[in-house]
Amino acid sequence: MNLTFKKCLIAAAAALTVCSARADEGMWLLQLMKQQNSIDMMKKQGLKLEADDLYNPNGVSLKDAVGIFGGGCTGEIISPEGLILTNHHCGYGAIQQHSSVEHDYLTDGFWAMNRSEELPTPGLKFRFVHRIVDITDLVNGKIKAGETDEVNAMGYPFLSKLAKEELEKSDLKGKPGIEVRALPFYAGNKFYLFYYKVYNDVRMVAAPPSSVGKFGGETDNWMWPRHTGDFSMFRIYADANGEPAEYSKDNVPLKTPKYLPISIKGLNEGDYAMIMGFPGSTERYLTQSEVKQRMNAVNQAMIDMRGVRLEVLRKYMDASDKTRIQYASKFAGSSNYWKNSIGMNKAIIDNDVLGTKAEIEKKYAEFAKGKPEYEGVVEKIDAIIEKSTPTLRQLYYTNEALRGAIEFGSTYLVMDNIKKALEEKNDSLLQASKKQLESAYDGIHNKDYDHEVDRAVAKAILPALAKALNADELPTFYQTINGEFKGDYNAYVDNMYDNSILSNRKNLDKFLAKPSVKAIEKDPATAYSRSKNEKLQELGKQYGELENGMELLHKAYIRGLGEMKQPVPSYPDANFTMRLTYGNVKSYSPRDAVHYNYYTTTDGILEKENPENREFVVPAKLKELIQKKDFGRYAMADGTMPVCFLTTNDITGGNSGSPVINGEGQLIGTAFDGNWESLSGDINFNNNLQRCIALDIRYVLFILDKLGNCGHLIKEMNIVE
Repeated sequence: MNLTFKKCLIAAAAALTVCSARADEGMWLLQLMKQQNSIDMMKKQGLKLEADDLYNPNGVSLKDAVGIFGGGCTGEIISPEGLILTNHHCGYGAIQQHSSVEHDYLTDGFWAMNRSEELPTPGLKFRFVHRIVDITDLVNGKIKAGETDEVNAMGYPFLSKLAKEELEKSDLKGKPGIEVRALPFYAGNKFYLFYYKVYNDVRMVAAPPSSVGKFGGETDNWMWPRHTGDFSMFRIYADANGEPAEYSKDNVPLKTPKYLPISIKGLNEGDYAMIMGFPGSTERYLTQSEVKQRMNAVNQAMIDMRGVRLEVLRKYMDASDKTRIQYASKFAGSSNYWKNSIGMNKAIIDNDVLGTKAEIEKKYAEFAKGKPEYEGVVEKIDAIIEKSTPTLRQLYYTNEALRGAIEFGSTYLVMDNIKKALEEKNDSLLQASKKQLESAYDGIHNKDYDHEVDRAVAKAILPALAKALNADELPTFYQTINGEFKGDYNAYVDNMYDNSILSNRKNLDKFLAKPSVKAIEKDPATAYSRSKNEKLQELGKQYGELENGMELLHKAYIRGLGEMKQPVPSYPDANFTMRLTYGNVKSYSPRDAVHYNYYTTTDGILEKENPENREFVVPAKLKELIQKKDFGRYAMADGTMPVCFLTTNDITGGNSGSPVINGEGQLIGTAFDGNWESLSGDINFNNNLQRCIALDIRYVLFILDKLGNCGHLIKEMNIVE
């Protein structure tokens, strides 16, 4: 189990892959391209550019046209006026934020006809990588000097403090929008400092209706063939000097130093394709025992607990447009990795990932003989995994079930402050805490919250967790359910949702008018919140203790695997830093007698159409355009309209929205998904099956032009015919 994934609840780290690099495998660090000679391999595949055209620390390069969109996606700049292209599912939260029953942009789409119609989106940011600095010697020097140790050097507190110290000494200190992060790579064998320039006036420009942007919905998610127009567009605004600034009507579109030209020349099988973006997390150096732990303790928890919640949400969303809009983003975020976990567990078996890991460990054992720093490392890792798996399983099941349930039941710390203020007769603390409580209420009971939907989720998820875990593994509030409520989950939930202080405005106002210790002690949501969080903290602490020593074992294992592979270069696991992957446009054959072409067309949209199924509704205007073959200059030579295509690029979550670029540095599409048969790819890359599903840029332009009537946006772009 990769440290990054397993400890996402209590820590974060990064690590190095162990698989042999092939032409298409690898999430390469741009700053190491020359050192690792990866540019030569890219040129053999079809790249026409030089290394400095991709990444130039002293000048403008393709790197400067790509950035982090929001909190977990990639976006690219496609015009000199700061126009961003990303996925529809990446912009989904913003689209949902602006949507209401009266202005249902999720259903109808949104097209700004001019700059004044572009919608400010509070909280949405775009980050460019401004500078990358190798700080490995600096960190190792601090370890050697006794200022920290190897384990702490990989941790967030140490690296965060170090990043702030380096910024203070930098020429970038005090510059607008500068953020800095220090991160470990290769399991702490390497460290880099990243300076980002952050723009926070990002406005919504264009989004197709969900019947285009999410065509196929859950059914087609992670599947090929695909016909999803998964794109949306935003624009970066800056002050008059081009610097980051808070929203102002006086801000102007950012004049970007680099943007991607767009090719509509078309694709052929075997064409060079590269992707630059921010892959989130991979776990490719796991031992066999760690893969089993991932399947049984982590993935299965997601499958079981998210499945219960999604079933309830689906029922209420199907019955009400208001609820559908309210919960659209929450549902999409939860269902994506619910289905991913199902597919990953299946692919691990189908692709014999456990057998592959066993073979790697066999080779490693031979390599490690007579090398004390490496010998026995795998066995020590496996021993820790055996001890920690039961606790990790409890942790994930509890977290998956209760983090998303009873949204208003998470304020016991505020209640503790009010109780303390009452007992100590501290009026200033009391007034401050009451304001905190009211703010918490407003944050929960917002436009995207429905009390009765949340109640229904709680009634389903609490008994589901009790069924998944042993009685002695459950939080203490289950004792209240079994005792005071005689095992009646519905009665327990109804009591909380009707009578808790934060359950409705009337109850809150009554409490704020006359707060008392007795009311706090009797409040069911406060008791629930305390019990839930104490259990999660207890499990997190236990797991941390059981995992003690794992960081250094991983560090040694990854270093040894890198040495074992030499002179073949290794790339570090994904950790949401900028990477480049290269490969080719390519079809695949997943099963006997099954062959998938490398592209799909709009013919498939009409073949999948089902007016009775919300996932497969085709807008009337789009249907008419397809039937009339009114595709303009975006069609292929034979008159058909491409939608999606496949490449062999190595991607994962976080790469959503990444540009797919041809050998001449021109945009040909945007990455948005992986294929079902290779969902074990985050753990083990399969060169025969691994495919990136990308949206053809010609379909983006066709939808933008013919469906959205946004020719003014296309005029901004540099289109290569």
